[in-house]
This record gives sequence, C-alpha cells and structure tokens, in this order.
Amino acid sequence: MPRYIIYCRKSSEAEDRQVLSIESQITELKRLAERCHLNVVDIMTESYSAKAPGRPVFNQMLKKINQGKADGIICWKLDRLARNPLDGAQITWLLQRGILKHIRAFDRDYFPEDNVLLLNVEFGMANQFILDLSKNVKRGLKTKAEKGWRPGLAPLGYLNDKTKDRGKREIIIDPKRFALVKKMWEMMLEGSHTVAQIIEIANDKWGFRGRDDKRLGRSNIYEIFSSPFYCGLFEYPKGSGNWYKGAHKPMVTQQQYDKVQILLGRNGRPRPKKHNFAYTGLLRCGECGGAITAEEKNQIICPVCKKKFSSNNRVACPKCNTAFEDMKSPTILRYVYYHCVKKKNPKCTQKSIELKHLENQIEDYLSKIRISVKFKDWALTYLRQSSRQEAACRDSILKSKRSAYDGCLRKLDNLFQMKISPHNKDGSLITDQEYARRKAELVMEKARLEEILNDTGARATRWLKDAEKTFEFACYAQTYFAKGTAEEKARILQSLGSNLTIKDKKLHIQLKKVAKIIQSITETTPETKAGFEPEKQGQNERKLEDSFAKNPRLLRTLDDVRTCLLKEWEAKIFLPVIL
Repeated sequence: MPRYIIYCRKSSEAEDRQVLSIESQITELKRLAERCHLNVVDIMTESYSAKAPGRPVFNQMLKKINQGKADGIICWKLDRLARNPLDGAQITWLLQRGILKHIRAFDRDYFPEDNVLLLNVEFGMANQFILDLSKNVKRGLKTKAEKGWRPGLAPLGYLNDKTKDRGKREIIIDPKRFALVKKMWEMMLEGSHTVAQIIEIANDKWGFRGRDDKRLGRSNIYEIFSSPFYCGLFEYPKGSGNWYKGAHKPMVTQQQYDKVQILLGRNGRPRPKKHNFAYTGLLRCGECGGAITAEEKNQIICPVCKKKFSSNNRVACPKCNTAFEDMKSPTILRYVYYHCVKKKNPKCTQKSIELKHLENQIEDYLSKIRISVKFKDWALTYLRQSSRQEAACRDSILKSKRSAYDGCLRKLDNLFQMKISPHNKDGSLITDQEYARRKAELVMEKARLEEILNDTGARATRWLKDAEKTFEFACYAQTYFAKGTAEEKARILQSLGSNLTIKDKKLHIQLKKVAKIIQSITETTPETKAGFEPEKQGQNERKLEDSFAKNPRLLRTLDDVRTCLLKEWEAKIFLPVIL
C-alpha cells in the first residue's frame, strides 16, 4: 500500500495571508486521507516562505521519498510545495521518474502518467504569483517612501502607527521616549556631557528602556546620534543612494546633526551633502574670469588644552589626545570661503575671501542706495501724481492710435471687397500681385498699431508697480539681507546689479541704472538717507517734505527714475521675496 507524507506549510509573509493555518491544513488533510483511504506515515510542517530554495523540512521530505520511505505527498495545493522553479522542477522530475507515485491535493490528483504540461503550468502560476507580489510590494514601499514615510521599524523615539493597514502606516511620535531621546540630542549639542554620561543619566536617572525593555547601551546611543532619520532624512533602500525627506517630525535640524557628527569625531551614516552656498554661480573671478566656488571648514577649540585645530579626519585633539566624545563644551567654529576654481588659469593669483567679509561688502553697496521710509513714501506720492498728470496726454494718444487702428481695419475690409467685387473678375480693379502686396502692408501696420495700443494702455500701470518695488527695495533691502536666508540673499545681490566679480578680496558690482540714480539721490541729498529723521514730528516733517518738493535736482532725478523704468526696467528684476 503506498505510503504518504502530509506536508503543510504556512508563510508569515504577505504571500500566504489568505491561506489556512498549519493546524487547519493538518485537520483537513487528515480527513482527506481517511476519506480516500490513504496510508499516512508522517506529517511534516514548517513555517517558511517557498519563494526561494532552501526549506529544511521540504528537503527532508524529498530525501525520504528518494530513499523509498514514502511514495506520495498529500498537500493542500501545489503552491504549498513550491513557489520557485528549482523546487518545482525537483517535484516534477521525481513524479516523471515514478519515484514519486502520487500527489494528492485537496481538489485533484497528480500521477506520473498525467500530462506534464498541467503540472508545470500550476507551478509556473505559483512562481509568477511570487514575482508579481514582489514587484507590487517593492512598488508600494517605494511609493510610501516618496510620500515621506520610511518603510520598516521606526527608530527609538518614534512608533509605527498600527491603527492603519499595512503599507499605509505612518511614523508617529512615541509618547514615552520621544522627549527623552530629544533631550539626549540637546545634551550632546550643548557639549556639557560626554556620551558615557548621557548613557548613565538615561539609564539610571530617567529609567530609559528600549522596546525590548533593555537598558540603553553604547551601541544604541551611537545608532541614535548617527542616524539622519532624526534630522528628517532617510535612505531607501539602504545603500541605494535614494534619499527622501521624511514626513515625520524631526528632532534636530540638519545643521545640528552635522555638529553632533563633529562632536563624535565621525561622519555618521552617509547622507546627501548639499551645502547651501548662496553666491556660487553668481560671482566670477576678476583676474581670470573663472567661476567662483565655496568650501566649508570646521574647527574645534579643545576645552582641555585650548588648541585650535581642524576637525576634518580627526577623532581627538592633536595636542592632548582628548577624544571629541569626551570633550565638555568644545567651541566649534564654521568658516565658509569663496575662491576662484582656477580652471581657466591654474596660475590665477587670487586668494579666497571669507563669507562674512564678502557679505560686509554687499551690505556696503546696499547702504549706498538705502533711503528713509519718509522719502520713499514722498517719492512714490510724487510719481503717482506725475502719472495722473500724464493721464490726459495718454488718453489723447490712445484716441489717436485707436482712430488709426480703426482706419487700418476699414482699409483691409475695403481691399477685400474690391478683390471679390464682380467688376474685378478680369483683375481690372486690382491684380492678385497688387492685392497681396497691399494686404501685407496693411497687416503689418495693424500689428504695429496693436502693439502700440497695448503698450500705451499698460505702460503706466507697469512702471508704477516697478517704481513701488524699486523704492521698497532701496528702503528695506539692507535689513532683509541681514536677516534673510541664503536664497533671499542671492536674489537681493542679483537685483542689485550685474557683472559680479571678486578681485583682490574686493567685490565689484555694476549697479543697475536705476540703482545708480538712487545712489546719486542719497549722495546729493543726505536727508533722503535712512536714519535721518526730524527731531520733532508734525511741522518739521512737513518742512522736510517741502524741502524735497522744492529741490529741483531731486525732482529731475525722480523724473530720471521714471524714464529709466519706462524704457529699461524689467518687472521681474525685483521679485517680492523680500517684500
């Protein structure tokens, strides 16, 4: 009588989410064996994925069959036996050779004399299911990462939100550990505690415990301090170089994370290094015309021996050998230098300039065009009044141009009527060549008049808006430059002028024409400068405005501003990032 092995398998992975448990499979297959009068000599079970070869219990079953200790297999479905081509081929080969005489599944039988194509199709379907599942899972995890949620277990201080379905779980704050882990970061950033002291305080004073209820170890604290996840970045998959900005709440900024890596004397886990240098791409070398680049240098002043040294490629003070992680309150200095790349001329003699010296020179340029709020308001009022006085003139111009435009349209219509007239069948009124020539002339005239009409109507509105932005810039640019981000500082410098060069550590800017005009106003009329305020309000303020109105040079200069904006100024030069 043939001997059978009941084989039951259940994977804990997503592939078997809808499959019966091992206990349920055993119960159903025993009933099947009794109903079909099959002699069961062994029951073999395992919890193991079949997507790859190497299942120990499955291999033991095949060994018994090859040794003649069993003749058949009872299983729930063929996909319980194999989901990869290698294991499926072993089953198929044993069945073809007759060593395996019978496979009894819950819904059908498989014998050596059966068509082998059906067996291979079913194993192929099981294998394809795994391939499709793998693609879907990877695609789902990639989509999750793109949304800002790191797949996998959340690090200490965070939790995976298990109230949502798998694949949609977000990373939330751990109410028990988030504040404590953040306090560890703060203590490390202050430099008042060493790593060993932070571990001791966390374990003994705070009673900090991990998810496995174990004390915080040295490896745990380094895992925390070296993970970019805490500053809002993560890499997925690991080692792929694909970095994402996390949607979770970060504990520290990227600058604070970099500072801790310096304090630890290590680089931390690799993460995208994007230095935000404001002026690269804008400046050129004044000697060779090459591009200007920037580099960052970090230095540490040892609190023990007061030695100042570069932190690059070091883990301890070169003088007293005090490790970075054992230093208390070390002074960390950050410098940014701009210098020529020396690609056009390797022998370029220009030296580097420190960021603070460069920005001081930019502020000097801005201070030369800075005007007071009172002068700004008065100047804009004057320009608006001038615009209203020109309105009547503009209306007459518009009326004249509109009449010429309507006349051009009538000429085009008359020309067309002449061309299609019954009296022009033989071309006696106008020939085809004459019609084409005159039509082209009228179409060009029509386009020119349309351009004039559109420009005349919008010109006043555009230049007034430009004037407002220009005077707002002159009034507040220096203040916003001092407080702005790197991107805003770069935009302000671009708005100030062109041909930005550095030579002999000095910044040279070709000021915009309107900026030069405003600079001439502040030089010739000191009371327009920022910081000049009357000692008393009211009467003195009116006197100041009267002095502006009675200054013919100042009025002519404001007219020059208007003319400059009408002819040359582009509205996009001063974007409202600073206003």
